[in-house]
Amino acid sequence: MKHLYGKVLLAALALVILFALVVWAAAFLGVYNVAADDQHTVPVRTFLSYVSDHSVAARDGDITVPTLSDPMMIAAGAGEYDSLCTACHLAPGLKENDLRAGLNPKPPNFSRRRRPGNPAEQFWIIKHGIKMTAMPAWGATHTDADIWNIVAFFQTLPKVTPQSYKALVASAPAARSQ
Repeated sequence: MKHLYGKVLLAALALVILFALVVWAAAFLGVYNVAADDQHTVPVRTFLSYVSDHSVAARDGDITVPTLSDPMMIAAGAGEYDSLCTACHLAPGLKENDLRAGLNPKPPNFSRRRRPGNPAEQFWIIKHGIKMTAMPAWGATHTDADIWNIVAFFQTLPKVTPQSYKALVASAPAARSQ
């Protein structure tokens, strides 16, 4: 019986080594096209989305969400969003642009969202970014308060019209950076 377990273990090890060699050979030979103008295959896109969703969920649970209904926070967040986010994520009234056309994966258009979303998740993503998506880690250059302002604005975004967006941005304090 011991001899059988040894053979099974050896066969499993051989399969793992073979799999690793196949993956290495595929990477070395450039089998998978990493060009931004070539969409991921469905299995790769599904896997990357799954990993991203679960990675954020595993890390955003300890975040304490402040009150996000302060009009000053929302206006400041609108100003930051206008300065930092609209090129990729658009804003109410903005049309598709050349930058978005070349991004893969394509960033979500937040002006079309029907629900505000999870504020802890939004804070984590804005602060830490998402690898290989062009989503920067704004926590490297912005305070948590700046990021919460953007999240506060996000919570109102489903109800924001192009006219109210322009008014919010106009009422915002000067954006911190660009």
